[in-house]
Amino acid sequence: MPRYPLKQLAEIKQKNLETAEINLRDKKRILEQEQTSLIKKEKERDLVKEHRIGKLEQLRDHMDEGAVPHKIEQMKQYLKLVDEKLAVKEQTVVKQKKKVTLAEEKVNKARRELIECQQDEEKMRLHHKEWEREMHLIEEQKEGIEMDEIGSAGHERKKTAISRQKRKKKKPH
Repeated sequence: MPRYPLKQLAEIKQKNLETAEINLRDKKRILEQEQTSLIKKEKERDLVKEHRIGKLEQLRDHMDEGAVPHKIEQMKQYLKLVDEKLAVKEQTVVKQKKKVTLAEEKVNKARRELIECQQDEEKMRLHHKEWEREMHLIEEQKEGIEMDEIGSAGHERKKTAISRQKRKKKKPH
């Protein structure tokens, strides 16, 4: 049987499929890392929030007790620092959420590419199967023609031999 004419293309499609699988795996790993980082940053932000709430309660308690205005002013200044720190932590969470979203988009894109490569590879596999079937039919036809020719040649020899025998019988010696 002849060599499959699209063998190189089929190999390229197979390589593309393998590359797409690796790419998807890498993108998923990156997404997991980004999600883990988001969780860590959210926990850090939540700790600062809890600290802020605690300091606010402490400030209220001091105000209710009638604490010295200087002490209350110090606590308000400290709360401003905590608020700034909280704002920074909130920004890092927002940035990290954007990174997670971007990583999810990359995973989805890699998934679509993988599906496309799987479809291409499947088309090549089906084409190869169909090509092999056609080649097999062509081989069978060739064999049939050869057998017909062999049969015809044998028939001609028999016919010639019979006609020779008939001529021999007809000729007197």
